[in-house]
Amino acid sequence: MARLFGTDGVRGLANKTLRADLALSLGAAAASVLAFDPGADTARGSGAAGGSGAARGENAQGERAHGDRPLAVVGVDPRVSGEMLSSALAAGLASQGVDVLLVGQIPTPAVAFLTAHHDAALGAMISASHNPMPDNGIKFFAAGGRKLSDELEDRIEAALETSITGPTGNRIGRISAVSREESVKPYVEHLLASVPNPLAGIKVVVDCAHGAAFEAAPAAYRGAGAEVVAINADPDGYNINEGVGSTHIEGLQKAVVEHGADIGLAHDGDADRCLAVDASGRVVGGDEIMAILALGLSEAGKLKDDTLVATVMSNLGLRMGLEKHGISIVTTKVGDRYVLEELDRSGRSLGGEQSGHVVLPDFATTGDGTLTGLFLMARMAETKKSLAELAEVMQILPQVLINVPVQDKAKVSVSESVTSAVASEEAALAGAGRVLLRPSGTEQVVRVMVEAETEEIARRSAERLAEVVGAV
Repeated sequence: MARLFGTDGVRGLANKTLRADLALSLGAAAASVLAFDPGADTARGSGAAGGSGAARGENAQGERAHGDRPLAVVGVDPRVSGEMLSSALAAGLASQGVDVLLVGQIPTPAVAFLTAHHDAALGAMISASHNPMPDNGIKFFAAGGRKLSDELEDRIEAALETSITGPTGNRIGRISAVSREESVKPYVEHLLASVPNPLAGIKVVVDCAHGAAFEAAPAAYRGAGAEVVAINADPDGYNINEGVGSTHIEGLQKAVVEHGADIGLAHDGDADRCLAVDASGRVVGGDEIMAILALGLSEAGKLKDDTLVATVMSNLGLRMGLEKHGISIVTTKVGDRYVLEELDRSGRSLGGEQSGHVVLPDFATTGDGTLTGLFLMARMAETKKSLAELAEVMQILPQVLINVPVQDKAKVSVSESVTSAVASEEAALAGAGRVLLRPSGTEQVVRVMVEAETEEIARRSAERLAEVVGAV
């Protein structure tokens, strides 16, 4: 059977591949692993709850005591299927003796924060991020608001295949809800306490994608002192990500110019990512945002080892620009979870992806688009420089990506002809570009990526490589 968990939780078409019965079973399985399995403690990482029976609210016979049950925090983005799936997930959690706190429509990083804030055993977010409204997903957090390791996800999948027996009587979990204000307020207060300096004098247009940040992001930006124009902040359950947000940034570009704003910020449906637009309407992407923040943290002596953690897909221009300022880059596989793992392992203070997932681990356990926006504007306010000026720290090299269908990805990876072709193209680029061949995780496809000084050079190189790869 194919692995249920993908790169960021379980996703699918709501009520088809991601049904209420699956959400119910996932809730029960997640509870058995994250709330009651002592073996899961070592896989949770720092911030985990204790694994003893007493800490989990059990008596000497292993029965869970009334009033001392583990807690799960469950949030949703505004898409309509979240109501159905969160109800089913909560039922599955409660069936195993876990109390459930429904925190409403809030960003994914807010769920991670509230999981730690409430000392919960686990958290869950019902969201498909930047995907269209008919899709949905379930993301889990371990104690402390940390993303799950592959090992923990595998344990939850294994638990789905077993018969999980739940408690009875007063040991069944209770389900309660808090108002959105009660959820948003502590999260925004946490964000404001993290901002290094006020944002006075900055006018920002924020595109909330009719998503989970519709209330929290404008409130945080205003609270930090910025003048805020919020657009696409009226979710109705159906309009999330519909031609708006970080995947459709054209509307924000236009709004920034129309309002004479200093900066525009675009979030996705669950607000774990952030892209920016400068005053002229030019998009400032994830690599440029990371470069700006890395330089600011380095100058303040807060960038550990003067090193940024990024993925192999980050533009070579990021490395070249930061090297001029004595900042190094460590790369990981594609996926913010791998960036997080490296940040946890090394204790470094900044990481992220081209897509706008940026992680500041001193302040958050996962990527947080609103926190990223706050730090970006704080850098503008501190330096009194425009976003365009700050972005000059790096120059993006033209990048060409070709998806090449193949018979056998593994065969391509050991092909002498491919190895020789890659070496030849790298020699021709002479350090002014790079080549990356990356097999798809789900298809018989190899992604050929080339960066070079001009798009023409990159395209010709990529096409030559694609021909060799396709012939294997």
